[in-house]
Amino acid sequence: MESHLETVALYSLKLAYETEDQSPILRDDLVMGDYQRDVFELLVRRGDVEGIQVKVGECVGLALDAVGGVEKPLGRELGRLVGEFAETQTMSQLDGPLIALRDYLKDIQ
Repeated sequence: MESHLETVALYSLKLAYETEDQSPILRDDLVMGDYQRDVFELLVRRGDVEGIQVKVGECVGLALDAVGGVEKPLGRELGRLVGEFAETQTMSQLDGPLIALRDYLKDIQ
């Protein structure tokens, strides 16, 4: 799960900050500092669903702004997916919405 969480953060931050004339954002870039696998690993070990949702929400919020918000087609779907993720209440419920969110962010890169 930690790698999926890190990937969602990476794709979100790529949408928010990466431009064609700059080098790509990588997992070890400073912008990923609070969203690296070990940070998510700690939250997962603690079973901190709310903490995970906050971290993912921060990144996806930036991605939503980058695609024009929920008023735009890409943003509507992204908003729906992050809403489903935010509604989960247990660790076992996170997997499905997390994978859907990761796959969508990958597709819109």
